[in-house]
Amino acid sequence: MREKAQKVHAQQSRARIMRRIILGAIAIVAVGAIGTAVTLAVSAQVSKPQLTPTGMADDGILVSDISASTVSSEPVEAPDPETTEAGGEAAPTPAPTSASTVDIHIYVDYLSPDAGEFERANARQLVNWIGEGAATVTYHPVALLTASSNGTKYSLRSAAAAACVATHSPAEFYAFNHDLLDDQPEMNTDGFTDSELADIAGAVGSDNVKSVRSCIEKQDYVTWAKDATSRALEGPLVGSDDLVLTSAPMIVVNGEAYVGALDDPSEFSQFVLTVASDAYYATATPTPAPSETPTEAPVEEAPGEETPAPTEAPAQ
Repeated sequence: MREKAQKVHAQQSRARIMRRIILGAIAIVAVGAIGTAVTLAVSAQVSKPQLTPTGMADDGILVSDISASTVSSEPVEAPDPETTEAGGEAAPTPAPTSASTVDIHIYVDYLSPDAGEFERANARQLVNWIGEGAATVTYHPVALLTASSNGTKYSLRSAAAAACVATHSPAEFYAFNHDLLDDQPEMNTDGFTDSELADIAGAVGSDNVKSVRSCIEKQDYVTWAKDATSRALEGPLVGSDDLVLTSAPMIVVNGEAYVGALDDPSEFSQFVLTVASDAYYATATPTPAPSETPTEAPVEEAPGEETPAPTEAPAQ
């Protein structure tokens, strides 16, 4: 009995020792894993560079050399001439020319229904103005509705995706921008995933698909999109003295904010033409009137006096 009791005691002792060893090893591994995770997280935050998109000025992408086939082929109605108090029609506002090119900046949130409405209504005439050299158009992606997509931060991610396309495939930026606004997800939905945003970028004919996809799926420019939105909210906006971002879309023409109907291309066209006209006449230099050349009055001879004839030089 004593021998059996000693064997049982020895077995129990060995079991207790093994449990302590196992528990100690688990604790060491757990602490090591936690420490490693914390170290990696801190290192990632410290060492990961804050990427900034290229090919942009003042957080905006200048659109040029785009095809009219990108947008709807529906014609845009010209603004009606204004009627004067006398009952006749006023002279039409002069259209923008290369001598008075208007500078248009459009701040867009890709989740904003109003931004989509403005793009669908005005895309055709914007493309025409760009093609004619009558206007420069710059899009500024911002994220004002980040909290309106069920936690997926779609506004922020789509703005960052636009910066990816502008950086790696700038020729396709307008088509990508137009597609995101023309066929938007609804507010308070998840929006497109990063993979779906990359698919849209590829569908518009990106010439650098791999780089664009990697940039979008790694969210390279999310921090930039957040900072760009903050800068716009602080102001002043490009070309203005005191304007700040208050909503999306916000359209600024030669430093003046457009406050008319977003779905009325005629009203927007009239605003742009008026701003262009004001700028033209404000900078026009008046042509000086030609001055009259004074003529010499004929000299009258006094009565009884004759004008002496010229004398000849004496012959030598």
